[in-house]
Amino acid sequence: MTLERSHDYLLSLLRELVSLPSETEWVEFKHNNDDPKQIGEYISGLANSAALLGKQSAYLVWGIEDEQHEVVGTTFNPSSARHKQQELESWLLQKTAPKIDFHFYEFDSAQALPVVILEIQAASHTPVQFDGIEYIRVGSYKKRLREFAEKERALWRVFDQVSFERQLAAENVPAEQVLKLLDYPAYFDQLDLPLPEGRNGILQALQSDHLIQLSDSGQWHITNLGAVLFAKKLEDFRHLARKAVRLILYRGNSRVETIRELSSNRGYAVGYEELIEHLKTWLPSNEVIGQAFRQELPMYPEVALRELVANAMIHQDFSLTGTGTMIELFDTRLEITNPGTPLVDTARFIDSPPKSRNEVLASFLRRINICEERGSGIDKVVTQTELFQLPAPLFETFEYHTKVTLFAHRAFKDMDREERIRACYQHAVLKYLNREVMNNSTLRERFGIAEHNKSAVSVVLKEAVQAGVIKLYDPSVGARGRRYVPYWTD
Repeated sequence: MTLERSHDYLLSLLRELVSLPSETEWVEFKHNNDDPKQIGEYISGLANSAALLGKQSAYLVWGIEDEQHEVVGTTFNPSSARHKQQELESWLLQKTAPKIDFHFYEFDSAQALPVVILEIQAASHTPVQFDGIEYIRVGSYKKRLREFAEKERALWRVFDQVSFERQLAAENVPAEQVLKLLDYPAYFDQLDLPLPEGRNGILQALQSDHLIQLSDSGQWHITNLGAVLFAKKLEDFRHLARKAVRLILYRGNSRVETIRELSSNRGYAVGYEELIEHLKTWLPSNEVIGQAFRQELPMYPEVALRELVANAMIHQDFSLTGTGTMIELFDTRLEITNPGTPLVDTARFIDSPPKSRNEVLASFLRRINICEERGSGIDKVVTQTELFQLPAPLFETFEYHTKVTLFAHRAFKDMDREERIRACYQHAVLKYLNREVMNNSTLRERFGIAEHNKSAVSVVLKEAVQAGVIKLYDPSVGARGRRYVPYWTD
């Protein structure tokens, strides 16, 4: 749903809603009932029913007589309503899980009577709860979902069938407005296609890639795929406004003082290169001593940055509203965080084939070379950190989020035990993927350690074996010929 609704649009929507039958499971009419708990339960029930019925939005309308749907006006004023010393909307959002988008619209009807429409985003991926309980509409009644097992099963089948990308970001948009909301020239540029001469040719091309859909009314729906990739402003689409990638530069190694902050408000396909350029500009350079060179290079390899930023955008869980991808720069580390826990174990990021919640999005970004067709790119990230002789990247999950941390250059002697073991494991995985095995010599090369200090690497290998992240390739071989493979190999 779009961020703003004109008065004419709201009047048209009201006429459409009041013309519906009395028992409609995705719309509820009220006169003045402003009980916060009831409203919250309706948000859950209507959101789940809308998903079950294939609707993009559900509606709770005040100022309408329930039986005949006559406009009678309301005294309910959500903008000033409070509950438990909180603004009503804030309290409702706090009690709703997962966080979905909903918005109150207050306006005067054609009869000059005050009306309120609460527009509610349909559930996606999982049923919506209010205060820990899932609700559903059964006819004109609100019930607990768990009491209707068949509806619950049907709802989960819907979640399995409809991907985020195929859902709608905006409905019934005039053709000229579609071209104002989407950066359509960028679409043709990215795919190296000529720009059609007429508007119809442009719309047909966007439709062929499922960026827009023709509606029954002859207008257009903009899909989430179209908005996420090519929005001129993500904030024009209400439930995608918080999906803009944020880039934050801090002073020092804490979040106490922010030096600068940028929100990349454009769609991912059109804003990616600009975001990467900002990121590169903000990063300091670092003197790197490799196998046979000493030169000033960016603190982090560009290839790694590109792969990690693209991965964060692609693999995020879009059903977690109110949060998006964030890139944070500190003096000695860089953190990239995205909503959603990964579909594979973080320890297997390097070798596992990628699994994405958003495969249609990933596929399009592959077509325009923002990410690879093969693999997740994490093997590239680890290879580049080894080449730059950086500490091993850290992959973590916490509170429904995934975080990747890159660390600035630090000598082997300054790394702690955990960092050394992590680097050892990742090096073993890379070697295994290349059909090679790790030994003391290859690990010394990875850390940039001279041969006469090979005993220090032997200690790391021993500690990594004890930690269970690597194992001997052939236990019968003597100490000089020992080779190592990741713990999960046969």
